[in-house]
Amino acid sequence: MLRRRTVTAGCALAVSALTMMAAPALADRTPSSASGTTAAPAPTMIDAMSRDLGITKEQAESRLLNEARAAGLEASYRDKLGGSYAGSWLSGPTSATLTVATSDAAAAASITGVGVKAQVVKNSLASLNAAKDALDKAAANAPASAPSWYVDVATNSVVVLSSAPAEADGFISASGVDKALVRVEQSAEAPRTFYDLRGGDAYYINNSARCSIGFSVRRGSTPGFVTAGHCGRAGNTTTGYNQVAQGTFQGSSFPGNDYAWVAVNSNWTPQPWVKSGSSNVIVRGYSVAGVGSSICRSGSTTGWRCGTVQQLNATVRYSQGTVSGLTRTNACAEPGDSGGSFISGNQAQGMTSGGSGNCSSGGTTYFQPVGEALSAYGLTLVTG
Repeated sequence: MLRRRTVTAGCALAVSALTMMAAPALADRTPSSASGTTAAPAPTMIDAMSRDLGITKEQAESRLLNEARAAGLEASYRDKLGGSYAGSWLSGPTSATLTVATSDAAAAASITGVGVKAQVVKNSLASLNAAKDALDKAAANAPASAPSWYVDVATNSVVVLSSAPAEADGFISASGVDKALVRVEQSAEAPRTFYDLRGGDAYYINNSARCSIGFSVRRGSTPGFVTAGHCGRAGNTTTGYNQVAQGTFQGSSFPGNDYAWVAVNSNWTPQPWVKSGSSNVIVRGYSVAGVGSSICRSGSTTGWRCGTVQQLNATVRYSQGTVSGLTRTNACAEPGDSGGSFISGNQAQGMTSGGSGNCSSGGTTYFQPVGEALSAYGLTLVTG
């Protein structure tokens, strides 16, 4: 097993650990796409809409049809009303009603149609957008208690969400925006970014050594990933490729085996992906590929590399001890690729353990079969 090290102030520090790896008032049930062919919504989309919006599948289908037609109507009214246009919105479980707002009462009579109604408001959309832009320019001075603001066409205002309204009022005043256009809404929202777990991406152990993610897994409701055991021990903390706090090693076995699993925090979402250049390969299962099968691996140092399975059930004697039950391949790897994904077709195979050679001259790389790790820790592979 190879290890990469850097030297700082005369001291050798480990930097990788192969570290050798929707009443259809508007509905037309025969919609066509721009090319004139019938466009049916995906069954999975209908199922998800029914589940998450609390509507029937028929209502979901009608909603999609209504929304598609409303999009065209909205664009037409925006052009017709010009500067008095104040936005539009859909309502009802099937999005059957399109409300079009205008700041010009005389223009309201021009808003007609089946399933369309007019609403006269005080402020045009342009004025609301300008107010929101002013807040954007002052964003650097926004208090932490006011994490979000937006144009709300249904209330004809700019809304600032805040857990401390007084602080939000101060921010609004300082921005110079017309307060008549803005309202503060009490909110406990605390937005944060989310990141995907993907095989082959880098992660860092205790803010030092670098390894690669093998595959996304779950243990009950706990998300995480499997990787190489030599990358870390139970209790070690990890940060992601972006240096954002990620998780903690829950279990690790090395030598003897070379597998481990890391439980991640709510910032990270396990995906059934393995990084393949600029795209992803979707993991469908983990059937073992036999000798002679093509196989590819993904790692944070050398990316996507392929070869064939040479032998199964190989034993390797590393300087740290002996590891058995590995699979031998001629797919090259280098320091930092440790723990990264080995996949054959769409079937997960294992996590990079170690090897010899490099991706310039070629070499031999061994991987720890993923099935053993899943079984040892009671994990479920995340598949697509």
